[in-house]
Amino acid sequence: MKWLQYTLSISLIVISFTPTYHGMEIIGGHEVKPHSKPYMASIQIYDMTIGHYVHNCGGALIERRWVLTAAHCKSSELTRVVLGAHSLKWNEKSQQKLAVKKQHSHSQYNENKHANDIMLVELSSEAKINKYVNLLKLPADKGADVEPGTRCTVAGWGATKPNSNFASDLLQEVDLTVVDRKICNYIYRGNLNITEDMICAGDGQGKESAYKGDSGGPFICKGVYKAIVTAGPDIPNANQPGIYTLLSKKYLAWIAKVIGVQTYNMTAEELY
Repeated sequence: MKWLQYTLSISLIVISFTPTYHGMEIIGGHEVKPHSKPYMASIQIYDMTIGHYVHNCGGALIERRWVLTAAHCKSSELTRVVLGAHSLKWNEKSQQKLAVKKQHSHSQYNENKHANDIMLVELSSEAKINKYVNLLKLPADKGADVEPGTRCTVAGWGATKPNSNFASDLLQEVDLTVVDRKICNYIYRGNLNITEDMICAGDGQGKESAYKGDSGGPFICKGVYKAIVTAGPDIPNANQPGIYTLLSKKYLAWIAKVIGVQTYNMTAEELY
């Protein structure tokens, strides 16, 4: 019923466009069971003004040396990835803090259009797999689409209140509903084209949202890793769902190519 109300409200209301932003946060969610999502990664940058690392984006560990995130999370600042965390405030024994070797953003990433907003972060050393740190498998369905009305989950350490610049200490999650592309394109008409490589999702009430600091995090539907948090409205809006980069066939091929090439080069160097 909520989904029907959401659809009707969109079709009946004349919607004014609110600019989207890069950097999302969990609004209206709840704390996850500690270490129940061992694939979650906190991508952090070194803040010179305060003298320590701060959370910038989320991501998912897909291989021992690779974290998948959003291209707009790329930073020229000193960057590291923290795995095995529940609290970012406390130096938990479960945490692994790894330096970043290289950031591989998609060559056709377009910031204004939110197109190809996908990036692989190559770690300087392998993550140690255990009960606190584990891999999130890429979809085995060759990038199949997600049906409108499907309930999916987003997790992250983004701020929990609108207009806040402070990351959440504890990992949060929220459930959202996938919105039909035709409806989403109507909402963003003239400002953004929702392509077949994107999906939209929201709660229809403007109370729950992947919203700052949660960009790049995994969007999981029925237990399957389906998309990456990309963008959303400046303030949670019942009539404006967030945008996610679908792990489509072309992106799965891109991931395989990047990881494959890097693995091949590393092996060749070791041989010589």
